[in-house]
Amino acid sequence: MGEEEANTMEASEPKELQQPAKEEKDAAQNDVAEEKSVIPVPEKVAAAPATEKSPNNRDSVLARVETEKRIALVKAWEENEKAKVENRAHEKISAIGSWENTKKAGVEAQLRRIEEKLEKKKAEYAEKMKNKVAEIHKEAEEKRAVIEAKRGEDFLKIEETAVKFRATGYTPKKFLGCFSS
Repeated sequence: MGEEEANTMEASEPKELQQPAKEEKDAAQNDVAEEKSVIPVPEKVAAAPATEKSPNNRDSVLARVETEKRIALVKAWEENEKAKVENRAHEKISAIGSWENTKKAGVEAQLRRIEEKLEKKKAEYAEKMKNKVAEIHKEAEEKRAVIEAKRGEDFLKIEETAVKFRATGYTPKKFLGCFSS
């Protein structure tokens, strides 16, 4: 089961983290193999009856205790290393999440600034267009006023000329040119 967990851990880690983990695993296996070769495995002696006080029984019990102690230490070390790896991975994932959120916030702020600039430009252009429309309307009113004034002057001129024609009895020649004789 320990190897299966190690394989699943290795598969879920990025490649950069897998290489050192494999080296640590190989080193740990070599250490365990060396320790096993150094400590003799207790042999069961069938010929001699083992009593609790016999020296052979005591040695075998001590050897068994040493073996169990070593196995417990290896298991504790293994779980400690797995916890370290898990914590490191969790820290890196958290850092990446934080980095992502920071970058997203920066991009969104930049987008808002750009949108504000565009809105400001849009408002400025709308104001300019309204001013142009108002200016065009003003010019049109001025031209209408000039035309109205000219029309009024022309009417006065025509009335003065008509009074002059009436006083002298002269008929205008330009008026209805086809009727003039």
